[in-house]
Amino acid sequence: MIHVKNTVLKKQHNFWNHCLFHPTDAVEDTWGRQILDKMAEDGSVRMVRLYTMFEDIVYLDEEGGLRYDFRVSDLRLDYMLEKGYDILLAYAGMPDCIAASTKVKTTVAKNKTRYKGKMWNTSPPRDYALWEEICYEYTKHNVERYGIETVARWHCHCFNEPDGSFFLAHLPREEYMPRLEAYCKLYAAFERGVRRVSDRIPIGGPATTSSGKCFDFVEGFLNYVRENGLKLDYVALHNYGTSPKGLNDGTAKICVENNLKKHRRFLEVIRKCGFEGVEVIVDEWGAASAGFYNMEECPDFIFRETEVYSAYFVKLIRGMIDLDPHVSKMMICLSGQHEMVTDFSGFRNFFTLNFIKKPIYNAYILASKLGENLLDVTCDRENVYVVPTENERGEEAVLLSYSDAHFSEEIPTVSEEIVFEKDIADKTVSVWCIDREHTNPYCLYQQLGIETPTAEELRILRREGTLKPILTQSGAEKLTLTLTPNSTYLITVTA
Repeated sequence: MIHVKNTVLKKQHNFWNHCLFHPTDAVEDTWGRQILDKMAEDGSVRMVRLYTMFEDIVYLDEEGGLRYDFRVSDLRLDYMLEKGYDILLAYAGMPDCIAASTKVKTTVAKNKTRYKGKMWNTSPPRDYALWEEICYEYTKHNVERYGIETVARWHCHCFNEPDGSFFLAHLPREEYMPRLEAYCKLYAAFERGVRRVSDRIPIGGPATTSSGKCFDFVEGFLNYVRENGLKLDYVALHNYGTSPKGLNDGTAKICVENNLKKHRRFLEVIRKCGFEGVEVIVDEWGAASAGFYNMEECPDFIFRETEVYSAYFVKLIRGMIDLDPHVSKMMICLSGQHEMVTDFSGFRNFFTLNFIKKPIYNAYILASKLGENLLDVTCDRENVYVVPTENERGEEAVLLSYSDAHFSEEIPTVSEEIVFEKDIADKTVSVWCIDREHTNPYCLYQQLGIETPTAEELRILRREGTLKPILTQSGAEKLTLTLTPNSTYLITVTA
């Protein structure tokens, strides 16, 4: 039995309905806007992380002076604000015109180039004062265009994954000290540039990977910030549970505990460096890394298409609630979106090529219905993870999932009664479900034996991906759920 009590444990802000949208330059394209429009319409995502893409903005005049063309950046930010999104900006994209070198570039993509044929300059600036000036001018332009009250609600951080091989790519992967030294200079210049505009704009870093020497890198960075008296409003981290290699060789199966273990280590470093209580933003998370890989490189990436990822998401929410009261945002990474050529190919995104909603996206919609008060709950069933809430109107919403440690199909199907301590006899109870039989286009695609979907088959698959209650009844009636492996449920109690 799952017993939802009437006791409010604490206020629980929503840290889970956020994402990284990649590639940023799809914001001005039809397919990118289709995704952003749908997320805004459904209320599934609140804050979106974008890159500033300075390489699209900064150039030199004939005398060698810095010049700026903000038009494409304005177009992107205008659109995001029009849709009502909060924004996190990664100040990134080293312009060739200020780079120490243009010899080493990378794609950070499955294909030979990034989106629209671009490449990523991995070099530091030839002069950090130039980087500071770019950060200053960009921030000043945004404040002048959108107003300080708007920009002060954003979050900004310096660069992205500076401990990874995409930063100073000419260095061996394990050489983290030169990367740390370069990044600390980069952050200090970024901090000066933004603060010249306003101290009210939240800034952070280092947005590291969650592998290799990332913990040493974060420690070195935080010590540098503390020792030099720099402003740091939040610590930005990335957290991926496993990798294609770990899945392919069987050494690291998908497991929420992998994410939680890494987050505990990050928190230990944060406390050790004297930043306990500082806001934490996980501005990239995933059950597995490598968004630009799909099932061609890792067959196990099929979980990105199935009910498994929904159950993973709910279990991770519950784990993070219990682990870290200071995490303010957890942003799923949507990347590889532009590289799809078929539906259900294992890329890291919310929608298939033909815009069919995946279970992970529908889990985001369900999670967006949770209230602001976390309720107490008891559950005597192993492998059930429950997030019970109540909103300010007294309406309850309970999100739960059922899975074992590695999301196998081996656990038994069980029946579980849901009991509310509050008297809900005069209320309406509605139930939504994501499992193998409900809200699961990929499983239906398999069952129908579809290869190249026709227009009618696409209509059927899109309808299957549309959330609808599987049950609506009076609160006076007994409520029993059938929990199948990796199932996810939302139960709402409304007037």
